Amino acid sequence: MEKTKDRDVALAQVEMEKKLALIKAWEDNEKTKADNKAYKKLCALDAWENTKRASLEAQLKQIEEKFEKKKAEYGEKMKNKMSIVHRAAEENKASIEADRAGEFLTVEEVASKFRATGRIPKKLFACFSSF
Repeated sequence: MEKTKDRDVALAQVEMEKKLALIKAWEDNEKTKADNKAYKKLCALDAWENTKRASLEAQLKQIEEKFEKKKAEYGEKMKNKMSIVHRAAEENKASIEADRAGEFLTVEEVASKFRATGRIPKKLFACFSSF
């Protein structure tokens, strides 16, 4: 009878180990499924992120290209305006120089008339007004 009892205990223990092994296998299988599911979702998320990032980088590049183009256009406009200002300044300088030369000629002509007549100009420097 003791043999049967030992055998029953041994069979019960084997049965319990079998159940525990099946539970362990099921647990491992479920964990693997969960890992695979999470990995798949993470991969999909990474792909989505990379796609969005590439799209945003392309948009940024387009904006930068537009900005550089506008910057070049405005730079060219400013150079043209600076050229116009420089040309106007040169024209004004030439006009002023021509006026000065004309005034010098007039003064020299009047001075030569005074020399020829021996008269002294009425409007003289203020420091010489006492003479």
